[in-house]
Amino acid sequence: MGKDVEGDKKITVALSKVKGVGYNFAQVLLQKLNINPYIRVGLLTDKEVTDIENALKDPGRIGIPHFYFNRRKDMDTGSNIHLLTSDLDFIVSNDIDREKSIMSWRGYRHMFGLRVRGQRTRTTGRRASAVGVRKIAQAPPKTQKSGE
Repeated sequence: MGKDVEGDKKITVALSKVKGVGYNFAQVLLQKLNINPYIRVGLLTDKEVTDIENALKDPGRIGIPHFYFNRRKDMDTGSNIHLLTSDLDFIVSNDIDREKSIMSWRGYRHMFGLRVRGQRTRTTGRRASAVGVRKIAQAPPKTQKSGE
């Protein structure tokens, strides 16, 4: 999938390094392919590697449940798909731009750099000058010269 993984890592950890594949998804994928999840990446056969690559391209084909997919009920197609690497970044940025253009509440929050998912903003998430108490600089007191 365009990502080099280290050969000394276990296959579940190595698969989770690919953007769009989490640890749980990697475990389910290996279980469906009947591959030992504790084997090291360098010890995989060529057939196992091609099986994993094909399964990542179309995980529904090997019987992974749809609730493991990261894009269910896609806005454009209405189907359940699983996105990886740069495709995932592209679709997410398109979703945010669409929300901004229709001026939804989430789009409004994205536009102004505020928290989107309902987090508290009274004390956390402050940036730059909003942190702490601002003190007004005072001029040093004038001293009286003798003889005045």
